[in-house]
Amino acid sequence: MKTAAIHGATDATTARNGKSARSRVLDVAELVKARLTLLVLLTTAVGFYLGAEPPINYAGLFHVVFGTAAAAAGAAALNQWWERKLDALMRRTRSRPVPAGRMRPAEALTLGAALSIFGVAYLALACNLLSAALATGTIVIYIFGYTPLKRTSNANTAVGAIPGAIPPMIGWAAASGKVEAGAWSLFAILLLWQLPHFFAIAWMYRDDYSRAGFRMISSDDSSGERSASQSVFFCILLLVVAGLPAFLGLATLVYLAIELALGGLFIAVAMRFLSKPTPGAARLLFVTSIVYLPLLLGALVLTKA
Repeated sequence: MKTAAIHGATDATTARNGKSARSRVLDVAELVKARLTLLVLLTTAVGFYLGAEPPINYAGLFHVVFGTAAAAAGAAALNQWWERKLDALMRRTRSRPVPAGRMRPAEALTLGAALSIFGVAYLALACNLLSAALATGTIVIYIFGYTPLKRTSNANTAVGAIPGAIPPMIGWAAASGKVEAGAWSLFAILLLWQLPHFFAIAWMYRDDYSRAGFRMISSDDSSGERSASQSVFFCILLLVVAGLPAFLGLATLVYLAIELALGGLFIAVAMRFLSKPTPGAARLLFVTSIVYLPLLLGALVLTKA
């Protein structure tokens, strides 16, 4: 009987430890915004592939993706450390590990700083100084530009789109050692894509953002007209700019046809949001943006000239 009790207690302790370890991993994944980091990996890899001369150096591809992932994860952790008190005021973010009390602020700061430094150093040593410099710029703009600007100006979305658009340039720089017109076209595509994507999010969660004192274009936009009209404008601009890779000789005309179809769909959904600004229409625009980007990047890769 005593032996059975001991085994039962041991099993319960093991189960608790296992659950605790899994919870810890999930908290770290949330701290570094794992899903957003995966998007960074995708855009970095596409930039490398399009900027590389055949044959593709897959070791180099791994190095730039790994280093950029570390830097992006570090920046995300530092952002959550900085905004921990504000995140606690918002329903959509108060369950994050730091505001929820599952992780100490010092841990988030240490992990964020370590990952950021490691990612930049890794890129400098395994790739080149240009890719490391671009990663450094991404972190600096995200943490010291976008993050504090969220409480002072609704221009924060445009500023925040800059670090989100740099990863394909990092990949391109790692592949070619320079930043060419093709890299800038990818930057412009990512920059413009983020605006309707975030306008939809900001309008859906406008009350949450207001509670935290964040200044978004959705502030005082209860009708949704401002957010929707801006979304339509940037979707139209994106339709034009996303065709640049074909005209630069980076992709074939097949890509242009696919881009026009995807862009037309994106505009149609944004116009639906404008004609009927409801949470459902905003969410559809958000979902459409998520579908649009990988399809567009996939078309670029498959039609590389």
